Amino acid sequence: MNKLTKISDLFTIKYGSNLELINLEQCKSTDRNSIPFVSRTEKNNGVSAFVEEELDVEKEASHTLTVAVGGSVLSTFYQPIPFYTGFHVLVLAPKIKMTIEEMLFYAKCISLNKYKYSYGRQANKTLKDVLIPRIPPKSIIKKLSQYKSALEEKIKPYPLIHKKIAINDSNWIYFPLVNLFEILGSKTTPKQELEEIGRGQFPNVTTQATHNGVDEFYDFYTETGNVLTIESAVLGHCAYQAFNFSASDHVEKLVPKFEMNVYIATFFVALLNLEKYRYNYGRKSSQSRLKKTFIQLPSKDTINPDFKFMENYIKSLSYSSNL
Repeated sequence: MNKLTKISDLFTIKYGSNLELINLEQCKSTDRNSIPFVSRTEKNNGVSAFVEEELDVEKEASHTLTVAVGGSVLSTFYQPIPFYTGFHVLVLAPKIKMTIEEMLFYAKCISLNKYKYSYGRQANKTLKDVLIPRIPPKSIIKKLSQYKSALEEKIKPYPLIHKKIAINDSNWIYFPLVNLFEILGSKTTPKQELEEIGRGQFPNVTTQATHNGVDEFYDFYTETGNVLTIESAVLGHCAYQAFNFSASDHVEKLVPKFEMNVYIATFFVALLNLEKYRYNYGRKSSQSRLKKTFIQLPSKDTINPDFKFMENYIKSLSYSSNL
């Protein structure tokens, strides 16, 4: 039987950066000098946002574990790159050399102890004494290694088209959005009703501008997929919904009047999100405004959009094979 040992025997434990997100400048993950901000959330590897690097704030080291000791207590994640943390997040650095697979194993072991804690019982003082296996089982590490290799192969930045395609929008033409899409509202399903139905495979699209607008998955849907959604509550964020879904309030649908696939949809999403500056709390992206919107698109014959160009351009980008 594998002997157990204290977390503090295998890891050096310290508090993270203890920063407040409200005092940081948020940015996109693809922006230069962007840093993951790890909070007490149990989603998205603990990353609640990406922020601009602060020159006077030291980043936490990569190849470490983060453990929420408040909020979603003992939500534990492996951090592969440097990061900042919010309050009540501990950073665990291995005292001995560990592989990524071993770090992932210990992250799961630690998180399995979360049943001992709650919002009223935090783990600030007791985490160091939580017991975990002293040596990871070889069979589990082998499976983790195989899974990691398969995942890395799957997410390699392969383009579907290896020829580089340049964009020259000087000859693009404006098209009425209403000529390309049927602009409709979605059926609002209360969150309480979805919780009563239970979790499942269908996304619930909300007005959030992250995770494709999806906050959770339920065993219920009201809308058919292969459409664009635009939230009409704040800034008009656009996302592509490939699958059938349910929706919260203020989620509008753009149902294509042409044959749309994921590549063409991605092209439209990028362009429509460039239009977000036009909207705010006082000027929302309502159906009536969307029906008056024009969008500039590539065109071959000055009459119809060049959908083939849109598709091929997206296919020429890195990671297009993963769409």
